Amino acid sequence: MFLADRIHDRSKAQSDRKLAAVVDRRATGHRPLTYAGHRITSVADNRTWAGTPLRTASARPTTSMPGQVMTRARWQRRYVTNLQITDAIVVGGAVILAQYSRFAHVPSAAEYPSHRMMISSALFATAWLLALACFHTRSTTVIGAGNEEYRRVLAASIGTFGVIAMASLVLRIDISQGYIAVALPIGILGLLLSRWLWRRYVARKRVVGGYQTSVLALGESDAVANLANELVRDPEAGYRVVAVGITGYGPPRGEHLEVNHQKIPIVGGETHVLDRIRICGADTVAIAGAEHFGVQGVRRLIWTLESMGVDLMLSPGVVDVAVSRLVMRPIAGLPMLHVEKPQYRGAMRFCKRAFDFCFAAAVLTVALPILLVAAIAIKVGGRGPVFYCSERIGTDGRPFSMLKLRTMVVDADKQLGSLLDKNESDGLLFKIREDPRVTSVGRFLRRFSIDELPQFINVLRQEMSVVGPRPPLKREVDAYDSDIRRRMLVKPGITGLWQVSGRSDLSWEESIRLDLWYVDNWSMVEDILIIAKTLRAVFRRSGAY
Repeated sequence: MFLADRIHDRSKAQSDRKLAAVVDRRATGHRPLTYAGHRITSVADNRTWAGTPLRTASARPTTSMPGQVMTRARWQRRYVTNLQITDAIVVGGAVILAQYSRFAHVPSAAEYPSHRMMISSALFATAWLLALACFHTRSTTVIGAGNEEYRRVLAASIGTFGVIAMASLVLRIDISQGYIAVALPIGILGLLLSRWLWRRYVARKRVVGGYQTSVLALGESDAVANLANELVRDPEAGYRVVAVGITGYGPPRGEHLEVNHQKIPIVGGETHVLDRIRICGADTVAIAGAEHFGVQGVRRLIWTLESMGVDLMLSPGVVDVAVSRLVMRPIAGLPMLHVEKPQYRGAMRFCKRAFDFCFAAAVLTVALPILLVAAIAIKVGGRGPVFYCSERIGTDGRPFSMLKLRTMVVDADKQLGSLLDKNESDGLLFKIREDPRVTSVGRFLRRFSIDELPQFINVLRQEMSVVGPRPPLKREVDAYDSDIRRRMLVKPGITGLWQVSGRSDLSWEESIRLDLWYVDNWSMVEDILIIAKTLRAVFRRSGAY
């Protein structure tokens, strides 16, 4: 069954007016506006879509697979085959290494005959590989992006060892604990490392145009513009929007939608989308807001795309929410998306505070010699104090003095007014790539973020956290709207998503978005990942000035 070829005139006029606001302009990435849904006509046989009688369509689209679907299937098969080979090598190597390290010195021991250990190792490796397959660790829906692939690899590996341990206990099979102690960590680390290396390979391919998922985005004008902007935001994700369809648009008019400096052709309204899939080379249809199509409409679209081999993605309209907070729950036969509450309060907050204290104390202990050398260099470089205290706004709007090593001249604050016209930031921040107030010693300290080490003292004083939103100035907070003030629900951090995503190179809007994402989706695992990425960003000196 396919999409209809007739839209009510009034609905079409409304959609045209909405389209005028977004056609041939740059998408902003703001949350899509919500409009009243349109009634959509569908197919023949007097069936209805969303309760509306339908007219017979003039022609049915063919159901043969588009060429892009075959192209995607080929590279996915190659990639899955590579994963299978790599997994077999890693698992086999871990098992052989465990057997050799544990039994190489006692090959003829009566309790561990060599032939029995060879058979046990082969069965163990086979079970491990079967578990990786049963947990769908090589599913095309999880490989190459997100943490779900890693989670499944861990679950399959630990589950295999758990089953073997229970079986040995119940069946009274004697399995050396040393054997398992070697095979388990080496195998897990090898699998995770190999998946990461393959993921980097795929990311490099996608940046240069390979291993792509070609998407035709469909929905109302603002919603489809926002969806297209999100899909192409990260080139390493591998999504390429090749066309957009706008509900109520009518036949194609040769117009384009501009997203991230890319002009995407508008192939018409929902009536014309399926006929255009082969022309535009899409292998996936992404719908921004399914309420326009109705329950039966989405079902029939799924059936039609299935016969064509084209994937379907539905955007629920929820943005900047971590996957860990989303749970799909079937209620009365309907799949409902449940959004868990943020974890920035309660017991998890105590865990974060304990982690902050221990981590800050350890860093200050290790970095003490570096701080002493930096302090001497600052004093030798010119007059003035070693530390610079800047008033920042913390949790719930409480001010505090943030400590930093002084990297500017003494009267830097007084010179700020004369430099405002050179500001390179597009928001409330003040940033200059070549700030004349920065000293030569300060430029070196900033390059490696050494000037920020005293902020761990703020962490010990419970004014800051190791990871959190960027600490704002009072003048910035005074200009906040109600949404941005949400970032003050948690302590500001020495590092954060803004630090590992570009640092000073980020726009104001992007910095705020990352801070709000962190507030809503905080977790200890996320903090540890951000700390690891911070070290890489510091040594790469990306965005530091």
